[in-house]
Amino acid sequence: MARIILQPSGKSVDCAFGDTVLTALEKAGYALPNNCRAGACGECKVRVVAGQFDQGVVLDMALSADERRQGYGLMCMAKPISDELTIEWGTADAQPKLFPPREGALFVVVDKHALTPRVVELRLRPVGQPLRYWPGQYVTLGDARAGLAPRAYSIANAPRPDGEIVLQVARAEGGATSGWIHDTLQPGATVKLSGAYGTFIGDASATTPVLCLAAGTGLAPILALAEAALRRGYRAPVMLLLSARTEADVYGRGMLDWWRTKHRNFDYRITLTREARDGYLHGRVDAVLPTLHADLSRHSVFSAGSPEFVESCRHAALALGVDATRLHCEGYTVQQQAEVPPQERLLQAW
Repeated sequence: MARIILQPSGKSVDCAFGDTVLTALEKAGYALPNNCRAGACGECKVRVVAGQFDQGVVLDMALSADERRQGYGLMCMAKPISDELTIEWGTADAQPKLFPPREGALFVVVDKHALTPRVVELRLRPVGQPLRYWPGQYVTLGDARAGLAPRAYSIANAPRPDGEIVLQVARAEGGATSGWIHDTLQPGATVKLSGAYGTFIGDASATTPVLCLAAGTGLAPILALAEAALRRGYRAPVMLLLSARTEADVYGRGMLDWWRTKHRNFDYRITLTREARDGYLHGRVDAVLPTLHADLSRHSVFSAGSPEFVESCRHAALALGVDATRLHCEGYTVQQQAEVPPQERLLQAW
């Protein structure tokens, strides 16, 4: 058992043998920013002030050689090898926020249906205690018995009393796990989820107008965030701009129309990037956004989708004046999208 000391707060948490620093912090309720949990995105990078740790295998683009020399590490992969490890983290953003993630929580698939030719929706209900999570977080799903590694999928609904979790899964080209979900997994099957993970969560105290930008199944965490906000009576304007390649790739319009009818402060628009159709905008989000909003300085902005989409949204929102502290991004990293057995993934990625 090691001890993780947070500076400058001086608080500490226990880290069980084999746990990463990120896992230890989450078990103690601390919301250290993270995304990929695989040493690929760099979101959980902090400076280690004292102590020793095994960094594990991480991507150079997430942790450069110069950053290593300065003492920085990626806490999603770092495991203490000294009795104490002191990290330079523990300011106001370290207030307890997250629920400790669970591993192998048993769920039953109660429904499965296609949303588009490439996306299926799963509805899962817990056999035991519901999984506690914040809207915007994700879980992992796979099948160890079949050799299918767990993959990350954002939860598409706000928490419910029955614990039902909705996942929207896109078929990844050559993806073993997503292929299993699309072609083999059926209602009535039992599966194991782990999580919830991630810090792409809203601020319940916020009162700013909200702009949500989503592409593909990046819509899933946005739906959960919007549902939770509207359910609790959020009064400021909430606008969703959804990007899709073609009309056939658009889903969720029934719920979005219901929200627009029920909540006068909610609206949405859809832009198509590969075809022009009546009733839709046309073009990439970074080109369309300035025609809808001239100034985002008072807004909170949430974007989710591929890394390229999120990066494009980030640049567009900053150019329109959004405060960087109110810009929240959830980009699916290569590690989250990759769908090959673990040993092959190591050979590919590293």
